[in-house]
Amino acid sequence: MENLSAVIEAILFVSGDPVRVDAMAHAMNLTVSELEESLAALGDHLALENRGIQLNRSGETVFLSICPKYAEQVEAFLQPLQKQPLSQAVLETLSIIAYRQPVTKGDIEAVRGVKCDYSVQSLLNKGFIEEQGRRETLGRPILYGTTDKFLQHFGMQSLADLPNVEALQPEGEIGI
Repeated sequence: MENLSAVIEAILFVSGDPVRVDAMAHAMNLTVSELEESLAALGDHLALENRGIQLNRSGETVFLSICPKYAEQVEAFLQPLQKQPLSQAVLETLSIIAYRQPVTKGDIEAVRGVKCDYSVQSLLNKGFIEEQGRRETLGRPILYGTTDKFLQHFGMQSLADLPNVEALQPEGEIGI
Protein backbone atom coordinates (compact mmCIF):
# COMPACT_ATOMS: atom_id res chain seq x y z
CA MET A 1 0.00 0.00 0.00
CA GLU A 2 2.83 2.44 0.86
CA ASN A 3 4.53 1.81 -2.50
CA LEU A 4 1.22 2.36 -4.31
CA SER A 5 0.79 5.70 -2.53
CA ALA A 6 4.27 6.72 -3.71
CA VAL A 7 3.38 5.84 -7.32
CA ILE A 8 0.16 7.86 -7.07
CA GLU A 9 2.07 10.81 -5.60
CA ALA A 10 4.57 10.65 -8.48
CA ILE A 11 1.80 10.54 -11.10
CA LEU A 12 0.00 13.51 -9.56
CA PHE A 13 3.25 15.47 -9.22
CA VAL A 14 4.24 14.91 -12.84
CA SER A 15 0.77 15.61 -14.24
CA GLY A 16 0.54 19.02 -12.56
CA ASP A 17 -3.17 19.11 -13.39
CA PRO A 18 -6.16 17.44 -11.76
CA VAL A 19 -6.39 13.74 -12.74
CA ARG A 20 -9.65 11.80 -13.03
CA VAL A 21 -9.81 9.04 -10.44
CA ASP A 22 -11.38 6.54 -12.83
CA ALA A 23 -8.73 7.21 -15.51
CA MET A 24 -5.90 6.77 -13.01
CA ALA A 25 -7.44 3.55 -11.68
CA HIS A 26 -7.75 2.22 -15.23
CA ALA A 27 -4.15 3.15 -16.11
CA MET A 28 -2.87 1.48 -12.93
CA ASN A 29 -5.02 -1.67 -13.38
CA LEU A 30 -6.84 -1.01 -10.10
CA THR A 31 -10.47 -0.78 -9.19
CA VAL A 32 -11.72 2.66 -8.27
CA SER A 33 -12.24 1.48 -4.67
CA GLU A 34 -8.64 0.21 -4.46
CA LEU A 35 -7.39 3.54 -5.76
CA GLU A 36 -9.66 5.46 -3.38
CA GLU A 37 -8.16 3.50 -0.48
CA SER A 38 -4.63 4.39 -1.63
CA LEU A 39 -5.60 8.03 -2.15
CA ALA A 40 -6.93 8.19 1.40
CA ALA A 41 -3.68 6.65 2.68
CA LEU A 42 -1.61 9.16 0.68
CA GLY A 43 -3.71 12.09 1.93
CA ASP A 44 -3.34 10.91 5.54
CA HIS A 45 0.40 10.37 5.11
CA LEU A 46 0.95 13.85 3.68
CA ALA A 47 -1.05 15.42 6.52
CA LEU A 48 0.57 13.37 9.32
CA GLU A 49 4.09 13.97 8.03
CA ASN A 50 3.42 17.75 7.94
CA ARG A 51 4.54 17.85 4.31
CA GLY A 52 4.58 20.94 2.09
CA ILE A 53 2.02 19.47 -0.28
CA GLN A 54 -1.46 18.13 0.23
CA LEU A 55 -3.86 15.93 -1.69
CA ASN A 56 -7.01 17.69 -2.92
CA ARG A 57 -10.23 16.52 -4.51
CA SER A 58 -12.47 18.39 -6.87
CA GLY A 59 -15.42 16.35 -8.05
CA GLU A 60 -14.08 13.20 -9.66
CA THR A 61 -10.50 14.49 -9.88
CA VAL A 62 -7.52 14.61 -7.51
CA PHE A 63 -4.46 16.86 -7.54
CA LEU A 64 -1.56 18.01 -5.40
CA SER A 65 -1.17 21.56 -4.13
CA ILE A 66 0.88 23.37 -1.54
CA CYS A 67 -0.35 23.43 2.05
CA PRO A 68 -1.98 26.79 2.74
CA LYS A 69 0.25 27.37 5.79
CA TYR A 70 3.28 27.56 3.46
CA ALA A 71 1.64 29.83 0.88
CA GLU A 72 3.27 33.01 2.18
CA GLN A 73 6.80 31.58 1.85
CA VAL A 74 6.09 30.15 -1.59
CA GLU A 75 4.59 33.45 -2.71
CA ALA A 76 7.67 35.32 -1.45
CA PHE A 77 9.90 32.98 -3.45
CA LEU A 78 7.81 33.39 -6.60
CA GLN A 79 7.37 37.16 -6.17
CA PRO A 80 9.51 38.04 -9.21
CA LEU A 81 7.08 35.96 -11.30
CA GLN A 82 4.06 38.09 -10.37
CA LYS A 83 0.96 37.19 -12.29
CA GLN A 84 -1.19 39.88 -13.78
CA PRO A 85 -4.26 40.19 -11.53
CA LEU A 86 -7.75 39.78 -12.90
CA SER A 87 -9.42 43.09 -13.74
CA GLN A 88 -12.60 44.18 -11.99
CA ALA A 89 -14.63 43.48 -15.16
CA VAL A 90 -13.16 39.97 -15.49
CA LEU A 91 -13.80 39.23 -11.79
CA GLU A 92 -17.41 40.41 -12.13
CA THR A 93 -17.91 38.22 -15.18
CA LEU A 94 -16.33 35.24 -13.42
CA SER A 95 -18.53 35.66 -10.36
CA ILE A 96 -21.68 35.77 -12.50
CA ILE A 97 -20.61 32.58 -14.28
CA ALA A 98 -19.69 30.85 -11.02
CA TYR A 99 -23.02 31.60 -9.31
CA ARG A 100 -25.37 31.24 -12.29
CA GLN A 101 -23.75 28.59 -14.47
CA PRO A 102 -24.35 27.49 -17.10
CA VAL A 103 -24.84 30.97 -18.61
CA THR A 104 -24.58 32.62 -22.01
CA LYS A 105 -22.85 35.90 -22.84
CA GLY A 106 -26.32 37.40 -23.10
CA ASP A 107 -27.12 36.31 -19.53
CA ILE A 108 -23.88 37.89 -18.28
CA GLU A 109 -24.49 41.11 -20.22
CA ALA A 110 -28.02 41.34 -18.81
CA VAL A 111 -26.60 41.31 -15.26
CA ARG A 112 -23.56 43.57 -15.89
CA GLY A 113 -25.24 45.92 -18.37
CA VAL A 114 -22.18 45.98 -20.66
CA LYS A 115 -20.57 43.75 -23.28
CA CYS A 116 -18.50 40.88 -21.89
CA ASP A 117 -16.67 39.52 -24.96
CA TYR A 118 -13.20 40.47 -23.68
CA SER A 119 -13.82 39.14 -20.16
CA VAL A 120 -15.20 35.82 -21.39
CA GLN A 121 -12.29 35.38 -23.82
CA SER A 122 -9.79 36.23 -21.07
CA LEU A 123 -11.36 33.66 -18.72
CA LEU A 124 -11.38 31.03 -21.47
CA ASN A 125 -7.68 31.72 -22.16
CA LYS A 126 -6.82 31.38 -18.46
CA GLY A 127 -8.78 28.11 -18.28
CA PHE A 128 -11.14 29.36 -15.54
CA ILE A 129 -14.25 28.77 -17.65
CA GLU A 130 -15.20 26.42 -20.46
CA GLU A 131 -17.97 25.88 -22.96
CA GLN A 132 -20.59 23.55 -21.53
CA GLY A 133 -22.84 23.12 -24.52
CA ARG A 134 -25.43 25.28 -26.18
CA ARG A 135 -28.80 26.60 -25.06
CA GLU A 136 -31.73 25.16 -27.00
CA THR A 137 -33.04 28.56 -28.11
CA LEU A 138 -32.85 30.72 -31.21
CA GLY A 139 -29.22 31.08 -32.28
CA ARG A 140 -28.12 28.27 -29.91
CA PRO A 141 -25.83 30.50 -27.79
CA ILE A 142 -22.85 28.92 -26.02
CA LEU A 143 -23.27 28.07 -22.34
CA TYR A 144 -20.29 28.75 -20.05
CA GLY A 145 -19.35 27.28 -16.69
CA THR A 146 -16.35 27.20 -14.38
CA THR A 147 -13.57 24.61 -14.49
CA ASP A 148 -11.54 22.66 -11.94
CA LYS A 149 -8.75 25.19 -12.58
CA PHE A 150 -11.08 27.92 -11.29
CA LEU A 151 -11.72 25.92 -8.11
CA GLN A 152 -8.03 25.17 -7.70
CA HIS A 153 -6.97 28.80 -8.24
CA PHE A 154 -9.40 30.09 -5.63
CA GLY A 155 -8.70 27.24 -3.17
CA MET A 156 -12.12 25.59 -3.32
CA GLN A 157 -13.07 21.93 -3.37
CA SER A 158 -16.44 22.53 -5.06
CA LEU A 159 -18.88 25.28 -5.97
CA ALA A 160 -20.52 24.72 -2.59
CA ASP A 161 -17.50 26.54 -1.12
CA LEU A 162 -18.53 29.79 -2.83
CA PRO A 163 -19.58 32.46 -0.32
CA ASN A 164 -23.31 32.80 0.25
CA VAL A 165 -24.14 36.05 -1.56
CA GLU A 166 -27.38 36.61 0.36
CA ALA A 167 -25.44 36.67 3.64
CA LEU A 168 -22.96 39.23 2.25
CA GLN A 169 -25.48 41.74 0.87
CA PRO A 170 -26.85 44.75 2.66
CA GLU A 171 -30.63 44.64 2.98
CA GLY A 172 -32.55 45.69 -0.10
CA GLU A 173 -29.78 45.03 -2.66
CA ILE A 174 -30.26 42.64 -5.55
CA GLY A 175 -27.83 39.71 -5.75
CA ILE A 176 -25.93 38.10 -8.59
